[in-house]
Amino acid sequence: MTEVGSGPYSSGMPESVRRRSRRFLRSKWAVLAGIVAVAACLLFVFRGLWLLPFGDFLVYEDRLHRADVIHVIAGEDNRTDHAIQLYKRGLGDRLFFTGGWCENHGYNHGEYGKARAIAQGVPQAAIAFDDSSVISTYMEAEKLRDWIARSATPVRSVIVVSDPFHMRRARWAFKRVLGERIEVQMSPVPFSQTPYHRQWWKDPLSRIYVREEYGKLFYYVLRYQISSGKFRDWLASKDKK
Repeated sequence: MTEVGSGPYSSGMPESVRRRSRRFLRSKWAVLAGIVAVAACLLFVFRGLWLLPFGDFLVYEDRLHRADVIHVIAGEDNRTDHAIQLYKRGLGDRLFFTGGWCENHGYNHGEYGKARAIAQGVPQAAIAFDDSSVISTYMEAEKLRDWIARSATPVRSVIVVSDPFHMRRARWAFKRVLGERIEVQMSPVPFSQTPYHRQWWKDPLSRIYVREEYGKLFYYVLRYQISSGKFRDWLASKDKK
């Protein structure tokens, strides 16, 4: 128990001392508030220096060399068009599409991708697809693995095409599914050919993409690497693209 007259502002303390003590406390909090305000301003002004790496971490790109197959993960036309560009540059022998029926677009990704590639001059013999239903990037990697197992021509290397911010998670999934015997190269669609921006914090669509990708990447590690049993089965019900 504090005795009467022992506190810092007790009646026994001279008034001048009490005033100096109050001024000291006010000045201390003022300095602290000033430091916090300056730090906040600096973080805002130089936000690109610490926000940019969060997005760049998700963007994985290899220095490409010729592969047996270019796999287009289901999505917008820019993915297909980028894969076609890679094929025409001689970086792949065949194009492979997955995705199945898409409610948003109203078509099967494989058939649509094949038609788009043929329209741009890719020979029909150089195109393959699996339009069975998938609900995740991981499942698309499994479809590629199954197709490779059935292929009459040996497949030892793959180039994977998707959006820039999707590449880190896609690489994790494809390398885990295909294993060490298949070389996996990543080729993101250039930002200039997508609606997304490298400075992701300045664009609402890019902000959503980056935020969701970190959540999905954490989910993939938990779902496919760490979890087991009933917990893994429960996680499986939460699979997303």
